[in-house]
Amino acid sequence: MECSPYTLRIKTKEGQQTINLLSTDNVGTLKQKIAELSQISCNRLNILGGYPPKPLDLTDSTKSMSQIGVKNGDTLIANEKHPDECTPSVSIEADTLLAQLLADEEMGATGNGLLMTQTVPSDNSCLFTSIGFVLKGKVDTSCHPMMREIIAQHVANDKESYNEAILGKPNDEYCAWIQKPETWGGAIEVSILSSHYGIEIDVVDVTSGVISRFGEDKDFGSRVFLLFDGIHYDALYLESSVDPVRTIFPVSDETIAVRAQQVAEEARSSRQFTDVNRFSLRCIQCNSLLVGQAEAQQHAKTTGHTNFGEV
Repeated sequence: MECSPYTLRIKTKEGQQTINLLSTDNVGTLKQKIAELSQISCNRLNILGGYPPKPLDLTDSTKSMSQIGVKNGDTLIANEKHPDECTPSVSIEADTLLAQLLADEEMGATGNGLLMTQTVPSDNSCLFTSIGFVLKGKVDTSCHPMMREIIAQHVANDKESYNEAILGKPNDEYCAWIQKPETWGGAIEVSILSSHYGIEIDVVDVTSGVISRFGEDKDFGSRVFLLFDGIHYDALYLESSVDPVRTIFPVSDETIAVRAQQVAEEARSSRQFTDVNRFSLRCIQCNSLLVGQAEAQQHAKTTGHTNFGEV
């Protein structure tokens, strides 16, 4: 069998590198080379190829590279499998993030598309549904129990950092509280999910246009955008002829951040935001009707009730 050189580009979260192989090398050799380059063990290695990128079948290490669809000059994406990857129905895969990031790099970060708002239901889980959308590209209102559990486990495992002063309630009480479907999410929850999924989550405030960048200190390579109107979160996505739903963008691309602020400004100009001093709430625990953030805070202080719903 004629032996010809194979040059492959390998993309990881740390950047891009090149490896050289031979056409006669098998999947086992490919995995070993990429494992050495990425510092990911072979049994935890996930490799994507093709366009759009899809996971390669690495189960048979004796197969040739051509048998799994790898050609000379291809670009492959390497990442590490999640510990719970055996249950993908409750996990948002990291390969989805890297696949979209590769698409951004190949086709241009923002192109000529239109930045749009994806509205999600006002069901007290809008934050989690919005994050699910920007990570998976579809609205799934069933994702919030899994995200709430992730947050509760993270908080429970770090009682020193997540103490009563930070949480506003004892650690154990918070962990039970955040898993209730009527509980709203906010900055603490966004920060934890940013760290868990390994992506920067940028929240654009409609009233001020300020972008709060959760995970900025982690040097993540990609980011997503949410729009916050005072009490409700929606997701932002780029719609174009090339890709109808693009939600993940390189952190280095500042033009998308400017466009996100423009969307917020348009929403503010048309008064698509909630005045936190005048909006109506209902206490889930005693059905009291409340007006404004200050009244809700006073009710919580007086009664100990902390579960509120939008009216």
